[in-house]
Amino acid sequence: MANVQQHHQQTRILVQAAAAVCEEKKGLDTRILELDPIDSGLSDFFLVTSASNDRQAMAIADEIEFRLKRDFGAMPNSVEGRRQGEWVLLDYVDFVVHVFLTERRAFYDIERLRKSARPLTPAEFDAELTATLAAKTVAVRKKAVAKAKPAAAKAAAAPKAKKAAAPKTKKAAKKAAPARKAAAKKAVVKKAVAKKSAAKKAAPRKPAAKKAARRS
Repeated sequence: MANVQQHHQQTRILVQAAAAVCEEKKGLDTRILELDPIDSGLSDFFLVTSASNDRQAMAIADEIEFRLKRDFGAMPNSVEGRRQGEWVLLDYVDFVVHVFLTERRAFYDIERLRKSARPLTPAEFDAELTATLAAKTVAVRKKAVAKAKPAAAKAAAAPKAKKAAAPKTKKAAKKAAPARKAAAKKAVVKKAVAKKSAAKKAAPRKPAAKKAARRS
């Protein structure tokens, strides 16, 4: 779904750029038809503009093709009517550009044939696109903030967890202190016993001396 929306938005940007060329080249009564999905087939938009003569029609079509290729790398799938210049059609699949001579546009009346389409002026189309991009920017920011909140909460909770762990450590140290003291006392007692044993072994044997005296 996200990819479809992104693709549709990219198409809108290309249509906007093509409409800007029509305005710059003095195209007449430029309209963007947002086609009904049920009735549109493959295309989402028709961009329709009029020219006073075939040279102007060719200039508009050529500049649209050049600008979209240069700025976006977009190439038309097909181009029709370039030789005559009465009705030049640039098919970009997702949208189609129609550059008519004024009388030809009135004759074919393409807007009437697409009654279900929603007609927009370039200014109206720009306003809608700007609003869409702004809404998307806000949504991206909200998503980023929502992701950042759990991380901030974890960071804030970390010192509390350390503080909570500290008393446990002190209690454990208090519990371990008597055992250490007992071990130290045992070590002292063992040393004292060892010294006494050594002293007894080193002392002269009195009974042996008495026996020697008796013999003499």
